[in-house]
Amino acid sequence: MKNVTDRTSNPFGMEPACGRFVPGYGDANAAFHVIGDHPGVHGGVESGVPFTDCEAGMRLQEALRTAGLLRTTGAEPVVGETFFSYLHMCVPNPGGTPTEAAYTDMERFFDAELRAIAAHVLFPVGERATRHVLEEYTAQAWKTTVDMDRLHATEIRGSGWLVMPIKEPASWTDDDRKRLVDAITKLRSTDFRRETDLGRFIAGSDPYYVR
Repeated sequence: MKNVTDRTSNPFGMEPACGRFVPGYGDANAAFHVIGDHPGVHGGVESGVPFTDCEAGMRLQEALRTAGLLRTTGAEPVVGETFFSYLHMCVPNPGGTPTEAAYTDMERFFDAELRAIAAHVLFPVGERATRHVLEEYTAQAWKTTVDMDRLHATEIRGSGWLVMPIKEPASWTDDDRKRLVDAITKLRSTDFRRETDLGRFIAGSDPYYVR
């Protein structure tokens, strides 16, 4: 029997009550978790893989490949310590947008997946995903409009995670892409893991890292 870490698509067997959905995809032991809105915005309706089948998704994939988070791009990208998922994995009606109630209902699936992956770094893509991650997974309150131009490719310390918001790829300039690639490249050159002081519980002087 295969372990969940052997499965790239939907490793935790999420089954929301909708006709079609785009499950999480990537390394179940990922250090980096890329979080989009829903398949109608960020793609994957045809391939079943987040951030595919659309220009915005491919722009993001290419930037992540350049920064070293993907080995290849395409309908089934080869990941490297990276996981993709959506706040709302169900496919909406063509041209439609999930209701607030639908987002609320799907939140349990997203939260379960996020905590199962337990990545060190969260990359929310777009305003909605960024607002949700900042409000739910950091100690900061964001009650006004989230300024994606200002937050794009910046580091924000969360409650157990480091968060780096990503502006909607469909509206990137060349400078936006460069900022993101440079920020991820710099991040990967550092020890980005969150560290907690549990030294009193273990022998030796080495730090004990947790996700």
